[in-house]
Amino acid sequence: MKILIALLVLASACSTALAQVGTLVHKEVKRRYIVYTPPSYQADTREAWPVVFNFHGSGMSMAEQMLYTGMNRAADRHRFIVVYPLGIERDWNVGFGMSYLGGSDDVGFTEALHEKLRKDYRIDTSRVYATGLSRGGFFALRLAAELPQVFAAVASVGGPMPEPVIQHHAKTGKVAQVGVMLIHGTADQVVAYDGKATGYLSALDSHRYWVRRNGLEGAPEQLRAYNGDSGDGTEVNYREQAQAGTRVALVTVKDGGHTWPGADPFNVGLPIGKTTRDVDANELMWQFFSTHRR
Repeated sequence: MKILIALLVLASACSTALAQVGTLVHKEVKRRYIVYTPPSYQADTREAWPVVFNFHGSGMSMAEQMLYTGMNRAADRHRFIVVYPLGIERDWNVGFGMSYLGGSDDVGFTEALHEKLRKDYRIDTSRVYATGLSRGGFFALRLAAELPQVFAAVASVGGPMPEPVIQHHAKTGKVAQVGVMLIHGTADQVVAYDGKATGYLSALDSHRYWVRRNGLEGAPEQLRAYNGDSGDGTEVNYREQAQAGTRVALVTVKDGGHTWPGADPFNVGLPIGKTTRDVDANELMWQFFSTHRR
């Protein structure tokens, strides 16, 4: 029933010509994606727009990611394009359950999609960003490591740094800086806040990893706390280090679950936990993204 409702809502969105399903053949595989352009996109045909790639969680569809995260509303407010790619078998290759190098070429697909979007839409290539939920968040971090020339900043929700990405990108010397935001609930029972041995780092260690990789160890740390909705059972702590236009932030949702902050609570039969109302993930991300340019 949930999928049917999602498809009906998607059909309604597509009828407005704002959210359109596209296809791209990459390595002989037909891949799909949704592109959402706000109404104001047509107002000035000379303006180049920022783009946010929004990657779904494992088992989710591109339509469900669009509806659940509600990022189109933020795109309307802040004037950016959102792209919702679909993974093969609704998954992304981050080295879990498939070969990091021999599994699905999702990085290559993302590069090819980026090039297609450059041809089909008015894109500001200095302002291209990525986010994702769970497996999609893991994948956004892989993109930060592998495509720093494309993505100026990424934000991962419920997906800290995968060990396979670290193993394949343990580079020494200077590398391109990428802004990284990590959002994670301490009560997440799907992807543990404290990490998983040989799988992924803890949220804190992921934050430290990107601080080191971006050369921000000596940068001053800024701390903020949010508890605007005392009835949601959560609190949010924000910590960030920044220098020379690059920022690394960790958003810790105390007692939060495997959920998108600010989204409508939902249940897919998993112990996904509480959804904080203290912050809106889309607003936090855009505030973060908008300070980064490639």
